[in-house]
Amino acid sequence: MAEEQKHAVSELLLTSAGYVATFPAPGLRRTIRHVTGHNAEGKGVFLSTDDGDHHRIIGDKQAIGNIIYSTHQTPADLNGDVDLKYAKENEPGLHVHNGSVCRMIDFGPNVLSPMHRAVSLDYGIVVEGEFKLILDSGEERIMRQGDVCVNRSSAHQWHNISGGGIMPGRMLFVLLDCKPVIANGVALGQELNELEPYYEGR
Repeated sequence: MAEEQKHAVSELLLTSAGYVATFPAPGLRRTIRHVTGHNAEGKGVFLSTDDGDHHRIIGDKQAIGNIIYSTHQTPADLNGDVDLKYAKENEPGLHVHNGSVCRMIDFGPNVLSPMHRAVSLDYGIVVEGEFKLILDSGEERIMRQGDVCVNRSSAHQWHNISGGGIMPGRMLFVLLDCKPVIANGVALGQELNELEPYYEGR
């Protein structure tokens, strides 16, 4: 990468500092999580209606992650509400070994995420706005509201280009654990880079 390109990328990593202090990000509507269960007769009931148990500011108040739910087993055990207890008491890392994570992220205007990789099978859905998905090969795709990326452990970046880079944007990610991934004869590892302080150790 040429020196001027590196400088442009590093400048983008610093955009919208201070934009996101609470959930939801300014300019985006509040989203509600409904969790269901069963009553004594085995009928479906709503157990809770809220914004989720875990919110984490990312970067210099440039984005916020909202954990919709996470599990630590596949298949998940829903008996005795063990999944509810785990999800409430554990804020997940980037992904959960042998489990799953459903995470919503609100991005400030023009924010570019660091290059990163989760060794998992990820479904990324644009909920609001428009994003550029950039792979470590340099290939790019534009994703608009309702578009879906099936990311099979590729290193990537997200660039929020909503409204030409002046509007916030929102994505929903579902991460499922996978077996080790071998590429070019090498086992891929998780890569967090500048995201490490927000996910490491969890």
